[in-house]
Amino acid sequence: MRSAYSVETVRAAERSLMARLPEGALMQRAAAGLAAACADLLGRVYGSRVVLLVGSGDNGGDALYAGARLARRGAGVTAVLLSPGRTHEGGLTALRRAGGSALEVSEAAEKPVRRADLVLDGIVGIGGTGGLRPEAAALAALVERSRAAVVAVDLPSGVEADSGEVRGEAVRADLTVTFGTHKPALLIDPAREYAGSVRLVDIGLDLPEQAELEALQHADVAALLPMPQAESDKYRRGVVGIAAGSARYPGAAVLAVSGALRGGAGAVRYVGPAGSAVISRFPETLVSDTGPAKAGRVQAWVVGPGAGDDAATVAEVLEADVPVLVDADGLRLADRDAVRARSAPTLMTPHAGEAAALLGVSREEVEGARLSAARELADRYRATVLLKGSTTLVADPGGGPVRVNATGTPWLATAGSGDVLSGLSGSLLAAGLPARDAGSVAAYLHGLAGRYAADGAPAGAHDVAEAIPEAWRDVRD
Repeated sequence: MRSAYSVETVRAAERSLMARLPEGALMQRAAAGLAAACADLLGRVYGSRVVLLVGSGDNGGDALYAGARLARRGAGVTAVLLSPGRTHEGGLTALRRAGGSALEVSEAAEKPVRRADLVLDGIVGIGGTGGLRPEAAALAALVERSRAAVVAVDLPSGVEADSGEVRGEAVRADLTVTFGTHKPALLIDPAREYAGSVRLVDIGLDLPEQAELEALQHADVAALLPMPQAESDKYRRGVVGIAAGSARYPGAAVLAVSGALRGGAGAVRYVGPAGSAVISRFPETLVSDTGPAKAGRVQAWVVGPGAGDDAATVAEVLEADVPVLVDADGLRLADRDAVRARSAPTLMTPHAGEAAALLGVSREEVEGARLSAARELADRYRATVLLKGSTTLVADPGGGPVRVNATGTPWLATAGSGDVLSGLSGSLLAAGLPARDAGSVAAYLHGLAGRYAADGAPAGAHDVAEAIPEAWRDVRD
């Protein structure tokens, strides 16, 4: 599992480690890993042109020491100093001794940046908040217009480490070399878009067990997938109920059922006005027209996709004493007090626009601060929230690590894709997974299925559903 820790936790771990090491040893570890990553990216260090963007903090020191290592290997290294009076003295001395040079940002920094093969961003460290100052913002814009490969030290300058927010101009890196652990901004958008590839350098930090963010990997998902045993029957594997669709949107019901049938549960019960469309496509579905309360035994419900204005069905499902997933129209129709009063788990799966409506803010606010939006919505509704997007977040009420998933593809931004995800998640709930596990495992499989279905070309939601078994097998292999 990939973990990310807050600035406060990282700094505490760094202080503890530095107290046990000779002075400067930790920075040298970081600089060695940083220089190696830069050399790998350059391919040929000798004769290359490297520009260091150096702020006043330890990130600037890391950049200077790494630049000194590159200079000793024959690179032409120039440091652009944004705060000359507060530049890391030891790092600057090391650079000059290795044959590198330095100039102030006001001294025609444009020419070396434009000519550079590689730019190393050490402007602001993990404590930076509130956006870049004007001089640094202008430098970030200049770097983006250059042809140089860009490497960020720990994280790109201009992004906020704990929140992943980007306020104004920020450095857009091809590679971010981060030390000790990932920071939340490297895993969640919008900051993740600025990080490029991420390379983690182990510097020996002793970190607590509970992280700020978690990102599942194949092995983690494989361990959580429900697998039938020799004595399993359809009821032991779980039955998921789907209350979805309407006369206007029968396809939502079909797609939700398609995701549910591939999610590991033993059976799918469908309740709603799209029964004929569902049964014609999936004859194994158990179709009922008596309403959720009388549909028969289920271990979880999915309600809302394509529901239109059917508030009564949403309310009836919320009264069930089993896990419930609420999506799409169900999010708008669900009474907040009814959700908060539930004793069984609730999983809500909004996209940014739906989350914005529930929180009473603009969509732009949610997209700019996805982590805080997911947490706030989870606490308001006392429900687990799966906030869909290019990086999907799964947050439990009351805190704890937020799960982040990035297995998807932009081709998943297609009508009905979310309905498939709802059915898949509901099936995992019915199979017995806790809400956070069901949501994060479903998001992981759904993202992989989207990649396989698209394969570099447009794909429909039905293609995504049909690719779920391939994603499942990939994870298990």
